[in-house]
Amino acid sequence: MSRPLYLARNRHVHSIATMVPQPPRMTVFRFPGVRHFSVSAVRREIRDIAALPDRIVPHYQQTKTSSLLSLIWPQPPRNVLLMPKLHAPHVIVSAAEFAKHIHSNYPGLNIVFESHVANTIHEHLSFPIYTAAPAEASSFFANKIDLVTTMGGDGTILRAASLFSMHYQVPPILSFSMGTLGFLGEWKFQEYKRAWRECYMSGCSVSVEDLVGPHTQVAARQAANANLSFDTNKDDSTGQSPAWDAVRGNGQCMGLSRSSKILLRNRLRVGIYDAEGRNINEQLLPTSTAGPEDSIPEIDDITYPSALSATSTGGITKKAPIPYLHAINEVSIDRGAHPHLAIIDIYVNNHFLTEAVADGILISTPTGSTAYSLSAGGSIVHPLVKSLLITPISPRSLSFRPLVLPLNTKVVLRLSKRNRGRELPVSIDGKRRVAVSIGMEVRVEGEKLEKTVEHGWRGGVPCVIRSSSKGDTDGIAEDDDSWVGGLNGLLKFNYPFGGGDPEG
Repeated sequence: MSRPLYLARNRHVHSIATMVPQPPRMTVFRFPGVRHFSVSAVRREIRDIAALPDRIVPHYQQTKTSSLLSLIWPQPPRNVLLMPKLHAPHVIVSAAEFAKHIHSNYPGLNIVFESHVANTIHEHLSFPIYTAAPAEASSFFANKIDLVTTMGGDGTILRAASLFSMHYQVPPILSFSMGTLGFLGEWKFQEYKRAWRECYMSGCSVSVEDLVGPHTQVAARQAANANLSFDTNKDDSTGQSPAWDAVRGNGQCMGLSRSSKILLRNRLRVGIYDAEGRNINEQLLPTSTAGPEDSIPEIDDITYPSALSATSTGGITKKAPIPYLHAINEVSIDRGAHPHLAIIDIYVNNHFLTEAVADGILISTPTGSTAYSLSAGGSIVHPLVKSLLITPISPRSLSFRPLVLPLNTKVVLRLSKRNRGRELPVSIDGKRRVAVSIGMEVRVEGEKLEKTVEHGWRGGVPCVIRSSSKGDTDGIAEDDDSWVGGLNGLLKFNYPFGGGDPEG
């Protein structure tokens, strides 16, 4: 469905590009003997995201004392995507509270919601919000969103990551734990004022010379030359860029020593191929918000700049389909509703590994090692370990144990001829199902994290990590504080039976 048609069908959405703005209605109050006055009507409206400026790409600086990265904004973020947990009215109320706070205290912010959320929440807000049609959400979000804020559990974070599954660059994700488990969530919602301020102001007083990486320095100067105010035009009296002065109660910027920490979570690159070796990823749904009738968008220079392979037909240039999608948790192939076990040939770096006879096979990231893979008996892997996991789901053989492989390993799952002609479902992060038949392949490898001059870091999902409160000068506690706390507090790692004293 095209954007103008979608907007025309939604009576709440106003396309700035195509509609002439109407003056707000005036409510006139009349009292005997009193001077008349008027009050403007509240502007509850949903606008088209296409009118927003393009996204600001942050920089991530490495430090000597931590494996985490420091978040450096070249200028204040402007376009923020808020993603509350679905089908949870109390979370919608909290999302409205959060939106009002940042709109009132951080001038110049544009607040964006998914279309189905925008239609629900806009009546609770007195200012305009922005959205995109479901068929165009993936492309517009990748081009417009500076920062993503999730309010929910791990599923909400996965939903946010899936919106950028066709793109190298994912905006930073600031997560509030308001779901069932919340292993990936870093902050309690009661701390939203502090969490947002730390993320928004992160690195605002850092000069170009303080960015020790040569790639980051070059990118920063390019941003400054493009009038992006990367703190090279600092106020001499305050030592910071004037762009940050409009924030209420700003005071001093956080600086490099107190910048927000970023964990780049590795993803998997997934490609589905038919028996002739043709990529059929276009049969998979592009985003978690798309409908069955929506097609996958074309590649552009932001999606896969290195994968463009244009073909010309009748003078018309067409772009190739997407070669692969990304998964932050896992890709799975299983027997589905069939009563017989799935039979899958597994290849590692073009070498035949084994014929798996099982309910299914999982290829997981370290982030996904605490999800489906953990339930299937897989190992728990720290998210900073660059690896991928092969975990069988209820295998017939007791000697088929889970494997942990290097991140750059190429794994191929091929349906064996002994599957009796059945089609088996493939899922990526629990979504985007497609049926594969005999001879078809699922090709998986780890996504590389690259540092480029023009775009900075590419790859992975940058998650804002809660800073350690231990004051560890070596950075060890800072890297592991939330992860170890999640294992003990949420997953009850090695918790004794009965919950009592293990020596009692």
